[in-house]
Amino acid sequence: MIVQVLFLYLFMVVFRLVFFLFFFKTTVTGSSPIWKAWSLGLRFDLRLTLILAVPILLAAFIARHHFFTKAAIRRPLFVYLFMVYLGLTVMYIFDLGHYAYLGLRMDPSVTRFLAYGERADNARMLWQSYPVVRAVIGIGLFLFLITVLFTRSYYRLGKEPAVKLGGWKYTGWVASLVILFAAGIYANVAYFPLRWSQAMFTKDNGVTSLSLNPVLYYVSNMSVQKDTYDLKKTKEFYPFIADYLKVDQPDVNTLSFVRNVPGRDGKKMNVVLVMLESTGAAVTSMYNNPMMPTPNMKQLADSGVLFRNFFVPAISTARTVYGVTTGLPDLTITKTASRHPQMVDQRVVMDQFKGYEKFYMLGGNTNWANIRAVFTSNVEGIRIFEEGYYKAPKADVWGVSDFDLITEADEIFRDASNKQQPFIAFLQLADNHPPYTTTKGRGDFKKVTEKDVDKEKFKKAGFVSMEQFNAIRYEDYNIGHLMDLARKGGYLDNTIFIMFGDHNCTLNPYHFMPTPEYELISGGVHAACFIYCPALLKPQVVDYAVSLVDVYPTAAKLAGVPFKNYTLGQDMLDTTVTNRYAFATYLKNLQTYISLIGERYQYEINTYTHQSYLYDMKGDPLKDVKQQYPDTAKSLDNLTRAFYESTRYLMFNNKK
Repeated sequence: MIVQVLFLYLFMVVFRLVFFLFFFKTTVTGSSPIWKAWSLGLRFDLRLTLILAVPILLAAFIARHHFFTKAAIRRPLFVYLFMVYLGLTVMYIFDLGHYAYLGLRMDPSVTRFLAYGERADNARMLWQSYPVVRAVIGIGLFLFLITVLFTRSYYRLGKEPAVKLGGWKYTGWVASLVILFAAGIYANVAYFPLRWSQAMFTKDNGVTSLSLNPVLYYVSNMSVQKDTYDLKKTKEFYPFIADYLKVDQPDVNTLSFVRNVPGRDGKKMNVVLVMLESTGAAVTSMYNNPMMPTPNMKQLADSGVLFRNFFVPAISTARTVYGVTTGLPDLTITKTASRHPQMVDQRVVMDQFKGYEKFYMLGGNTNWANIRAVFTSNVEGIRIFEEGYYKAPKADVWGVSDFDLITEADEIFRDASNKQQPFIAFLQLADNHPPYTTTKGRGDFKKVTEKDVDKEKFKKAGFVSMEQFNAIRYEDYNIGHLMDLARKGGYLDNTIFIMFGDHNCTLNPYHFMPTPEYELISGGVHAACFIYCPALLKPQVVDYAVSLVDVYPTAAKLAGVPFKNYTLGQDMLDTTVTNRYAFATYLKNLQTYISLIGERYQYEINTYTHQSYLYDMKGDPLKDVKQQYPDTAKSLDNLTRAFYESTRYLMFNNKK
């Protein structure tokens, strides 16, 4: 019993060591938090070890002197141990991959990648991004060695001379093991047993992740509350959101959010929305990344309108597509709103571009995350272009390359322009994403290597690999390609280009931004955004906060399209709106926070503990100043809860 517990515990410690040596990142200085994280993590590992060893202990108690002599005991024992090690190995490896991909421990939301109709795409992404064959072979060899280890130990111990225990000696052994197991599972010298919340003793996600056991953390998150809304709370906080949005006819009984926006006479402008995959603010030249990887975007932003404080509501591509289209943050817990039939039906601004051709263009398949339904059920007459339509071959799991997608999209844009048919298009790029596929484009895109870059600058820039760095360079290259084609196609001067990132990518710690957004976690939802349309807009930089949900109201207002705004979005260029804030949700120390982020203040509420925090970007950004500014904190608390409750209500009650 003791030997098998030691083997199993050593197994978990080895994986913890792998995480620490190859995946662990932190901004915390000093060794004390690291040692505490290790201490907590080893106790969590011991708890899981003992829980998994309980069936073996029971078998030993029940079988007693038959434990080493009966095949009916030996065979189930071997099968059980093999299944334990197999399950743990798979869980640990997927957790490490999940952490490398998103910078977070794996939780039940990972099951979204197993959604019907998407499994094949996600499997291909894994195949193309990771050494799957070598990993499977490695896992097989590892499990073989483990099996040899526990079977040999069983037979070796079985040959030991028998020592018969009876009476008080046997009772003493049983009582001692039960007490030791109970103490190890309790794992705390306190009134309460060890809890996962104890791992969150700092505000650093890396330290928290080191403290946790990934299997226990996953299990603790399996009981997830059902997505719904609270009508009473919606009405309670409605006056705050109605005043903030300047609703035409506020009514707490009807819960109206409608604002009528008049149109403008004159020639209709085309609109092209370009979603830049994984393009956070911090990875672009516009926000002074030391590597300056996006010169084409910077040139457009310098000639247009750059939004320095543009935030998305959540870190997820599917949530961004839903959020920008519906004007509502996706607040679902495990699955995205696009996968929830009751949340798909929405009154959206894109549908109100009357007289416009409407396009959605994706290099892959729109069955991904059920995104097809977000457009086809809400935008009348929209034409969807996806894999199977394009002449170019697939480049990877995400479909045709961004270069080919843009090249063929240009043909569609030119055709509409030649017919003098105004159009609005949602062009979704995807190559700035594992497996980071790049092509030679026109033949002149070249990857750089470690030999070509300044290592000190590269480290400060936050990029985790050269593949990631080349991918953002490739995305920028394709933006230049799009603008060249638009210029040659004759529709550049009559088109409003709105380009925005869907979220930031996973980065190493960086500190070149005006605020410590990496530590505040707001860096994950701080995305790049700029508008290029010299015919309508003079170059400017906007410093106040704007949100992803503001994109379509801004596009419609710029294009002169009259519309009814049923969403939570506002015109990003409306300077009459004061005290702007962007609503966001994110994980900090693996707990969910809802937040309002403004030019000066960031206010957040922990949805688990219900504690709230106020940070002043003009003072000490990492210090909670809620006590110093109680009126500001109260005002932002009401508005944060108003955004949250109103969003949950509208996701179910904004149907056409």
